[in-house]
Amino acid sequence: MDQRVLPRLDRSISVVGLGTWQLGADWGEVSDGVARAVLDTAVESGVTFFDTADVYGDGRSEQLIGSFLREHPGLDVLVATKMGRRVALDPDLYTLENFRAWTDRSRSNLGVDRLDLVQLHCPPTAVYSSDAAFDALDTLVEEQRIAGYGVSVETCAEALKAIVRPGVASVQIVLNPFRLKPLEQVIPAAEQAGVGIIARVPLASGLLAGRYSRATAFAANDHRSYNRHGEAFDQGETFSGVGFDTGVDAATEFAQLAPAGTTPAQTALRWIIQQPGVTSVIPGARNPEQARSNATAAELPPLPNATLTSIRDLYETRIRAQVHHRW
Repeated sequence: MDQRVLPRLDRSISVVGLGTWQLGADWGEVSDGVARAVLDTAVESGVTFFDTADVYGDGRSEQLIGSFLREHPGLDVLVATKMGRRVALDPDLYTLENFRAWTDRSRSNLGVDRLDLVQLHCPPTAVYSSDAAFDALDTLVEEQRIAGYGVSVETCAEALKAIVRPGVASVQIVLNPFRLKPLEQVIPAAEQAGVGIIARVPLASGLLAGRYSRATAFAANDHRSYNRHGEAFDQGETFSGVGFDTGVDAATEFAQLAPAGTTPAQTALRWIIQQPGVTSVIPGARNPEQARSNATAAELPPLPNATLTSIRDLYETRIRAQVHHRW
Protein backbone atom coordinates (compact mmCIF):
# COMPACT_ATOMS: atom_id res chain seq x y z
CA MET A 1 0.00 0.00 0.00
CA ASP A 2 1.11 3.56 -0.69
CA GLN A 3 2.88 5.12 2.30
CA ARG A 4 2.79 8.86 2.92
CA VAL A 5 5.06 10.85 5.21
CA LEU A 6 4.18 12.74 8.37
CA PRO A 7 6.98 15.30 7.93
CA ARG A 8 7.24 16.51 11.52
CA LEU A 9 7.48 12.91 12.79
CA ASP A 10 9.66 11.71 9.92
CA ARG A 11 7.47 8.61 9.77
CA SER A 12 5.53 7.09 6.90
CA ILE A 13 2.04 5.65 7.33
CA SER A 14 -0.31 3.83 5.00
CA VAL A 15 -2.65 5.99 2.99
CA VAL A 16 -5.52 3.89 4.36
CA GLY A 17 -5.26 3.38 8.10
CA LEU A 18 -7.64 1.77 10.57
CA GLY A 19 -9.86 3.73 12.91
CA THR A 20 -10.58 1.67 16.01
CA TRP A 21 -13.49 3.45 17.69
CA GLN A 22 -15.64 0.51 16.59
CA LEU A 23 -13.38 -1.87 18.50
CA GLY A 24 -13.90 0.05 21.73
CA ALA A 25 -17.54 1.05 22.01
CA ASP A 26 -20.43 3.13 20.65
CA TRP A 27 -20.99 1.10 17.46
CA GLY A 28 -22.74 -1.94 18.88
CA GLU A 29 -21.01 -5.02 20.23
CA VAL A 30 -17.70 -6.23 18.77
CA SER A 31 -16.17 -9.26 20.48
CA ASP A 32 -12.48 -9.52 21.36
CA GLY A 33 -12.05 -12.25 18.76
CA VAL A 34 -13.60 -10.19 15.98
CA ALA A 35 -11.58 -7.16 17.02
CA ARG A 36 -8.33 -9.12 16.77
CA ALA A 37 -9.39 -10.46 13.38
CA VAL A 38 -10.01 -6.89 12.19
CA LEU A 39 -6.50 -5.87 13.27
CA ASP A 40 -4.98 -8.95 11.63
CA THR A 41 -6.81 -8.36 8.37
CA ALA A 42 -5.88 -4.69 8.27
CA VAL A 43 -2.17 -5.48 8.65
CA GLU A 44 -2.37 -8.27 6.09
CA SER A 45 -3.94 -5.73 3.71
CA GLY A 46 -1.02 -3.30 4.07
CA VAL A 47 -2.29 -1.00 6.84
CA THR A 48 0.55 0.47 8.94
CA PHE A 49 -1.46 3.07 10.88
CA PHE A 50 -3.92 2.47 13.74
CA ASP A 51 -5.88 5.33 15.28
CA THR A 52 -7.37 4.89 18.74
CA ALA A 53 -8.22 6.91 21.87
CA ASP A 54 -8.19 6.47 25.61
CA VAL A 55 -11.94 6.99 25.69
CA TYR A 56 -12.84 4.25 23.18
CA GLY A 57 -14.42 1.70 25.47
CA ASP A 58 -12.66 3.49 28.35
CA GLY A 59 -9.36 2.00 27.19
CA ARG A 60 -10.59 -1.23 25.61
CA SER A 61 -9.51 -0.23 22.10
CA GLU A 62 -6.00 0.68 23.31
CA GLN A 63 -5.75 -2.57 25.28
CA LEU A 64 -6.79 -4.66 22.27
CA ILE A 65 -4.16 -2.96 20.12
CA GLY A 66 -1.54 -3.40 22.84
CA SER A 67 -2.28 -7.10 23.07
CA PHE A 68 -2.12 -7.40 19.29
CA LEU A 69 1.26 -5.67 19.14
CA ARG A 70 2.67 -7.94 21.84
CA GLU A 71 1.56 -10.94 19.77
CA HIS A 72 3.33 -9.47 16.71
CA PRO A 73 6.68 -8.12 17.95
CA GLY A 74 8.57 -5.97 15.48
CA LEU A 75 5.46 -5.05 13.51
CA ASP A 76 5.93 -1.69 11.78
CA VAL A 77 2.66 0.01 12.73
CA LEU A 78 2.36 3.59 13.95
CA VAL A 79 -0.29 3.85 16.66
CA ALA A 80 -1.92 7.22 17.26
CA THR A 81 -4.03 7.66 20.35
CA LYS A 82 -5.98 10.60 21.76
CA MET A 83 -6.52 12.13 25.17
CA GLY A 84 -8.75 14.62 26.93
CA ARG A 85 -12.28 13.24 26.60
CA ARG A 86 -12.39 11.19 29.79
CA VAL A 87 -12.87 14.35 31.84
CA ALA A 88 -15.10 17.40 31.61
CA LEU A 89 -14.31 19.61 28.63
CA ASP A 90 -12.75 22.31 30.77
CA PRO A 91 -9.72 24.19 29.36
CA ASP A 92 -8.28 24.42 32.88
CA LEU A 93 -7.81 20.62 32.92
CA TYR A 94 -5.38 20.67 29.97
CA THR A 95 -2.29 20.79 32.19
CA LEU A 96 1.09 19.08 32.18
CA GLU A 97 0.14 17.10 35.29
CA ASN A 98 -2.98 15.73 33.63
CA PHE A 99 -1.19 15.14 30.32
CA ARG A 100 1.37 13.02 32.14
CA ALA A 101 -1.35 11.01 33.86
CA TRP A 102 -3.37 10.55 30.69
CA THR A 103 -0.40 9.47 28.60
CA ASP A 104 0.84 7.17 31.35
CA ARG A 105 -2.51 5.39 31.23
CA SER A 106 -2.32 5.06 27.45
CA ARG A 107 1.26 3.82 27.61
CA SER A 108 0.12 1.15 30.05
CA ASN A 109 -2.88 0.19 27.92
CA LEU A 110 -0.74 -0.08 24.79
CA GLY A 111 2.23 -1.65 26.56
CA VAL A 112 4.80 0.84 25.26
CA ASP A 113 7.35 3.15 26.85
CA ARG A 114 6.78 5.95 24.33
CA LEU A 115 3.60 6.71 22.42
CA ASP A 116 4.05 7.25 18.67
CA LEU A 117 1.53 10.06 18.34
CA VAL A 118 -0.83 11.63 20.87
CA GLN A 119 -3.67 13.85 19.73
CA LEU A 120 -5.74 16.24 21.79
CA HIS A 121 -9.19 14.74 21.38
CA CYS A 122 -11.45 17.54 20.16
CA PRO A 123 -10.62 19.79 23.13
CA PRO A 124 -12.51 22.99 23.97
CA THR A 125 -11.84 25.67 21.39
CA ALA A 126 -9.98 27.81 23.94
CA VAL A 127 -7.25 25.17 24.23
CA TYR A 128 -6.02 25.91 20.70
CA SER A 129 -5.03 29.40 21.92
CA SER A 130 -3.33 28.12 25.07
CA ASP A 131 0.46 28.41 24.96
CA ALA A 132 0.61 26.49 28.24
CA ALA A 133 -1.17 23.46 26.77
CA PHE A 134 1.19 23.25 23.80
CA ASP A 135 4.22 23.88 26.02
CA ALA A 136 3.06 20.91 28.08
CA LEU A 137 2.88 18.76 24.96
CA ASP A 138 6.43 19.83 24.06
CA THR A 139 7.50 18.74 27.54
CA LEU A 140 6.01 15.28 26.98
CA VAL A 141 8.16 15.00 23.85
CA GLU A 142 11.25 16.11 25.78
CA GLU A 143 10.48 13.53 28.48
CA GLN A 144 10.15 10.87 25.74
CA ARG A 145 6.67 9.93 26.88
CA ILE A 146 5.53 10.66 23.33
CA ALA A 147 7.31 10.89 19.98
CA GLY A 148 5.01 13.63 18.71
CA TYR A 149 1.60 15.19 19.02
CA GLY A 150 -1.32 16.41 16.98
CA VAL A 151 -4.94 17.41 17.34
CA SER A 152 -8.31 16.03 16.40
CA VAL A 153 -10.62 18.94 15.63
CA GLU A 154 -14.31 19.59 15.18
CA THR A 155 -14.06 22.71 13.00
CA CYS A 156 -11.92 24.14 10.25
CA ALA A 157 -11.26 27.22 12.38
CA GLU A 158 -9.75 25.01 15.09
CA ALA A 159 -7.62 23.22 12.52
CA LEU A 160 -6.19 26.48 11.22
CA LYS A 161 -5.24 27.55 14.76
CA ALA A 162 -3.47 24.24 15.34
CA ILE A 163 -1.56 24.24 12.07
CA VAL A 164 0.40 27.36 12.99
CA ARG A 165 1.74 25.66 16.15
CA PRO A 166 5.30 24.55 15.29
CA GLY A 167 5.10 21.28 17.23
CA VAL A 168 1.83 19.99 15.75
CA ALA A 169 2.58 16.98 13.56
CA SER A 170 -0.93 16.17 12.42
CA VAL A 171 -4.48 17.43 12.25
CA GLN A 172 -7.30 14.94 12.25
CA ILE A 173 -10.46 16.35 10.70
CA VAL A 174 -13.79 15.14 9.33
CA LEU A 175 -13.37 14.89 5.57
CA ASN A 176 -15.59 12.98 3.16
CA PRO A 177 -17.84 13.66 0.16
CA PHE A 178 -20.41 15.08 2.61
CA ARG A 179 -17.88 17.40 4.31
CA LEU A 180 -15.89 19.41 1.76
CA LYS A 181 -15.06 22.57 3.70
CA PRO A 182 -11.55 21.38 4.76
CA LEU A 183 -10.54 21.48 1.09
CA GLU A 184 -10.85 25.27 1.02
CA GLN A 185 -8.21 26.41 3.54
CA VAL A 186 -7.26 23.68 6.00
CA ILE A 187 -5.60 21.15 3.72
CA PRO A 188 -3.64 23.75 1.70
CA ALA A 189 -2.41 25.39 4.92
CA ALA A 190 -1.40 22.03 6.40
CA GLU A 191 0.43 21.01 3.25
CA GLN A 192 2.37 24.28 3.19
CA ALA A 193 3.31 23.93 6.88
CA GLY A 194 4.32 20.28 6.66
CA VAL A 195 1.47 19.11 8.90
CA GLY A 196 -0.14 15.76 8.19
CA ILE A 197 -3.85 15.51 7.49
CA ILE A 198 -5.70 12.47 8.85
CA ALA A 199 -9.20 12.21 7.42
CA ARG A 200 -11.69 10.89 9.95
CA VAL A 201 -15.37 9.91 9.73
CA PRO A 202 -14.64 9.15 6.07
CA LEU A 203 -17.87 7.26 5.44
CA ALA A 204 -20.13 9.66 7.34
CA SER A 205 -20.80 7.03 10.03
CA GLY A 206 -21.61 4.47 7.36
CA LEU A 207 -23.98 6.59 5.29
CA LEU A 208 -21.62 6.60 2.32
CA ALA A 209 -21.53 2.81 2.27
CA GLY A 210 -25.02 3.06 0.79
CA ARG A 211 -26.58 0.31 2.91
CA TYR A 212 -29.06 2.31 4.98
CA SER A 213 -32.66 3.27 4.35
CA ARG A 214 -34.79 5.77 6.23
CA ALA A 215 -36.16 2.81 8.23
CA THR A 216 -32.75 1.54 9.37
CA ALA A 217 -32.53 1.18 13.16
CA PHE A 218 -29.34 1.09 15.21
CA ALA A 219 -28.65 -0.48 18.60
CA ALA A 220 -29.34 1.62 21.67
CA ASN A 221 -25.61 1.69 22.52
CA ASP A 222 -24.70 2.89 19.02
CA HIS A 223 -24.00 6.63 18.75
CA ARG A 224 -26.02 6.65 15.53
CA SER A 225 -29.05 6.17 17.79
CA TYR A 226 -28.24 8.39 20.74
CA ASN A 227 -26.24 11.27 19.24
CA ARG A 228 -28.10 12.25 16.08
CA HIS A 229 -28.67 15.74 17.38
CA GLY A 230 -25.51 16.09 19.46
CA GLU A 231 -27.00 14.79 22.69
CA ALA A 232 -23.75 13.17 23.90
CA PHE A 233 -20.99 14.91 21.92
CA ASP A 234 -20.61 17.08 18.85
CA GLN A 235 -23.30 16.37 16.29
CA GLY A 236 -20.73 16.47 13.51
CA GLU A 237 -19.32 13.14 14.74
CA THR A 238 -22.54 11.35 13.78
CA PHE A 239 -23.39 11.13 10.07
CA SER A 240 -20.99 14.10 9.65
CA GLY A 241 -23.74 16.32 11.02
CA VAL A 242 -26.08 15.57 8.11
CA GLY A 243 -29.69 14.80 8.95
CA PHE A 244 -30.29 11.07 8.62
CA ASP A 245 -33.07 11.23 6.01
CA THR A 246 -31.14 13.75 3.93
CA GLY A 247 -28.02 11.63 4.24
CA VAL A 248 -29.76 8.44 3.16
CA ASP A 249 -31.20 10.11 0.09
CA ALA A 250 -27.87 11.71 -0.82
CA ALA A 251 -26.05 8.42 -0.24
CA THR A 252 -28.39 6.71 -2.69
CA GLU A 253 -27.35 9.24 -5.31
CA PHE A 254 -23.70 8.89 -4.35
CA ALA A 255 -23.85 5.11 -4.78
CA GLN A 256 -24.80 5.61 -8.42
CA LEU A 257 -21.48 7.39 -8.97
CA ALA A 258 -19.39 4.38 -7.93
CA PRO A 259 -17.38 2.96 -10.86
CA ALA A 260 -18.21 -0.55 -12.00
CA GLY A 261 -16.84 -3.16 -9.63
CA THR A 262 -16.33 -0.61 -6.85
CA THR A 263 -18.47 -0.24 -3.74
CA PRO A 264 -19.80 3.16 -2.64
CA ALA A 265 -17.58 2.99 0.46
CA GLN A 266 -14.49 2.35 -1.64
CA THR A 267 -15.48 5.23 -3.90
CA ALA A 268 -15.73 7.58 -0.93
CA LEU A 269 -12.33 6.45 0.36
CA ARG A 270 -10.78 6.75 -3.10
CA TRP A 271 -12.13 10.32 -3.32
CA ILE A 272 -10.40 11.20 -0.04
CA ILE A 273 -7.13 9.49 -0.97
CA GLN A 274 -6.76 11.56 -4.12
CA GLN A 275 -7.26 14.92 -2.44
CA PRO A 276 -3.86 16.67 -2.48
CA GLY A 277 -2.46 17.06 1.01
CA VAL A 278 -4.23 14.11 2.65
CA THR A 279 -1.81 11.84 4.50
CA SER A 280 -4.11 9.02 5.58
CA VAL A 281 -7.79 8.16 5.86
CA ILE A 282 -8.96 6.10 8.83
CA PRO A 283 -12.16 4.16 8.16
CA GLY A 284 -13.33 1.93 10.97
CA ALA A 285 -14.36 -1.69 10.57
CA ARG A 286 -16.61 -3.92 12.62
CA ASN A 287 -15.50 -7.12 10.87
CA PRO A 288 -12.54 -8.37 8.80
CA GLU A 289 -14.43 -8.09 5.52
CA GLN A 290 -14.92 -4.36 6.02
CA ALA A 291 -11.26 -3.90 6.91
CA ARG A 292 -10.15 -5.73 3.76
CA SER A 293 -12.58 -3.86 1.51
CA ASN A 294 -11.55 -0.49 2.92
CA ALA A 295 -7.85 -1.20 2.37
CA THR A 296 -8.55 -2.17 -1.23
CA ALA A 297 -9.57 1.42 -1.95
CA ALA A 298 -5.87 2.30 -1.97
CA GLU A 299 -5.39 0.14 -5.06
CA LEU A 300 -8.18 1.68 -7.12
CA PRO A 301 -7.46 4.07 -10.00
CA PRO A 302 -8.20 7.77 -9.44
CA LEU A 303 -11.79 8.82 -9.96
CA PRO A 304 -12.32 10.62 -13.28
CA ASN A 305 -13.01 14.34 -13.40
CA ALA A 306 -16.65 13.77 -14.34
CA THR A 307 -17.18 11.79 -11.14
CA LEU A 308 -15.40 14.41 -9.05
CA THR A 309 -17.67 17.07 -10.53
CA SER A 310 -20.77 15.00 -9.77
CA ILE A 311 -19.66 14.54 -6.15
CA ARG A 312 -19.18 18.28 -5.79
CA ASP A 313 -22.61 18.93 -7.33
CA LEU A 314 -24.23 16.45 -4.95
CA TYR A 315 -22.65 18.21 -1.99
CA GLU A 316 -23.74 21.63 -3.18
CA THR A 317 -27.35 20.64 -3.81
CA ARG A 318 -28.00 18.15 -0.99
CA ILE A 319 -25.54 18.68 1.85
CA ARG A 320 -23.86 22.08 1.97
CA ALA A 321 -26.71 24.00 3.61
CA GLN A 322 -26.71 21.64 6.61
CA VAL A 323 -22.99 21.48 7.40
CA HIS A 324 -20.79 24.03 5.65
CA HIS A 325 -21.49 26.96 7.99
CA ARG A 326 -21.19 24.88 11.17
CA TRP A 327 -17.88 23.04 10.88
